[in-house]
Formats: sequence, C-alpha cells, structure tokens
Amino acid sequence: MPKAKGLFLGKFAPFHKGHEYVVDTALKEVDELTAIVYDCPEIISVPLTVRCSWIKTIYPPVNIIEAWDGPKEVGYTMEIMKKQENYILDLLEGKDITRFYSSEPYGEHMGIALGAENRTIDMARQKVPVSATKIRQDPFKYREFLHPVVYKDLIANIVFMGAPSSGKSTITERMAKEFNTVFMPEYGREYWATHQIERRLTLDQLTEIAKGHIEREDKLLLNANKYLFTDTNAITTYLFSLYYHGKAAPELEAIAEKCIQRYDLFFLCDNDIPYDDTWDRSGDANREVMQKRTIAYLIEHKVPFVVLKGSLEQRVAKVKSILSKFEKYDNLGGLIK
Repeated sequence: MPKAKGLFLGKFAPFHKGHEYVVDTALKEVDELTAIVYDCPEIISVPLTVRCSWIKTIYPPVNIIEAWDGPKEVGYTMEIMKKQENYILDLLEGKDITRFYSSEPYGEHMGIALGAENRTIDMARQKVPVSATKIRQDPFKYREFLHPVVYKDLIANIVFMGAPSSGKSTITERMAKEFNTVFMPEYGREYWATHQIERRLTLDQLTEIAKGHIEREDKLLLNANKYLFTDTNAITTYLFSLYYHGKAAPELEAIAEKCIQRYDLFFLCDNDIPYDDTWDRSGDANREVMQKRTIAYLIEHKVPFVVLKGSLEQRVAKVKSILSKFEKYDNLGGLIK
C-alpha cells in the first residue's frame, strides 16, 4: 500500500497550539509529514530558522522546507492562487503529496493543485480558540497557547553584570517592577550562604551554581512578560572560580561561554557607588579586581554591553531608554539605526 504523505505550510508567526492540533491530526493519518515555513520579516522579527527550529524540536519526525522567497501576495484571485500553487510545486521538486492540511480556505485550491486530499482542520478555531495575530499583540496574555520552546524564544533575557556591590540586585528587581515581569535573583549568593566553608566553595560547587542558575532561569522565562531581568550569570561564577582557585572546571567554563549567546542584552553596573561591606563580601579591593576581570572577559569575547552609572534612578532611566529602542531579533535592537 502506498505511503500517505502529508503537507502543511504557513508562517507560524509564532507556532502555537492551533498549529500543533493540525500537526497532531496529520501525524495520526500519514506516514510522512512535511512542513513548508515561509520567511515573513514584515510580520514577525523571529527569523525563519528559529521558527523552523520550533517545529523540529517539538515534532522531530516532520520534514522542514524553508521558503525564503515565497510570494508576498495573499488573497484568492486566480493570479495570486496560481502564483502560490506554482511556488509550492517548485519547492516540492516532484515530491508526491497525498493529503494537504490547513486551517484556512486556501486548502481547497492547494489540494487540487497538489492532486491531494484537502484536510481542513478546525477552521472555525473551536478546538483552539486563538490566532497568531492575537499572540503577536500580547504573547504574555496568550502564553497558554504556546509551547515552552516557543514562548522562551519570544522573551528577551536581559542580564546585569558587574562586581559585588555594584547595584546588580537592586536594578534587576526594580526593572522587573517597572515592566510588570519577573526577575532572576543571583542564585550563587543564595548557594554560597548555605554551602560555603570558611567563605569558599569547591570547583564542583561553583559548577553546580552555574547549572542551578540556568535551571531556575529557564523556569522563570515561562512566566516572564516580554522581558526577564537576570542578576548575573555563569560568567561571573567562572570569574570567581579563577579568582579563588586560579582555574575553573571545564564544564563551568563551557557554561560561561554559552552565556555569550544566551542573553539578548548585557548591562554592566559600574562600581561608582559606595561599597556595601556586608559579611558575605570580600572587600572593596576585591570589587575593583572583579570589575576589571568582568570587563576584560566581555571585551575579549566580543560581548557588546551598556555601562550603567550613577544613582539608581539614573540607571533605571538608561535601561528604559535602551529598551524603548530594542526589539529581540532586530539588528542590535534597532540601536544603531
């Protein structure tokens, strides 16, 4: 018996539970399933490759075809429908399709063009009452309709770096209040207070801090509203390891390097504020050295960062000014346009 081969297509801007319902239905009915994903920078800034990765991650068996140069015209005139049909047929390069899946009226004419059965799924949006348009307008409001893999990619993760007592925790919590979202506190400080022996941690314990921080961060991303504000990251833990041990565990070094790509914006809190000499800190001299080490690491690894100076209100104003021009996935957030 010939294999049943299915096809669905779209912009998936973003990929949501309605799309998942179509895919789940198709996977029950066909032996092979292909998705064509259109580039659509005019609708969403999330790159085509990222949107393809969502489907690949959630549905590994699905074959993905990237449609970088698809027709921009939409509608149901004979000319537009023919252009869309010819484009899809060219992309498939003769691949046989027996069932075409969609939640849109174009399923009828596309099925005819493909010589395939038209399977229209939940066009009235009764099973999954949401649309990509609504989600783009307010992802936080409709986050229940998004897979965690997708939702995390819609959140801008913003990290505050700097030496001890440079104001990181204060600005992190304040910015979360300013933008009605959650923040990630410094896990290392909490861990150190519980596990330190004579004010020191082992190499393995420092690695545990880095891993534990990321685990908590990943959970918070799912509850964030557009931004997650994060107090330090594994780069700081790595630098502390070098400072106290002269070396770092290879796993910790690797986690620190991954942090270079993990965050969307780096802010460096200057040490121009009075040093708060609490029991868990090692003195102002240590602060000066750690600040220099932090700056050196960011420069060496070509990590762009914005320096925050002055009072808390001055720092808050600077962050808000940057974010007013920032868009995740945009070219430097539009900051150099």
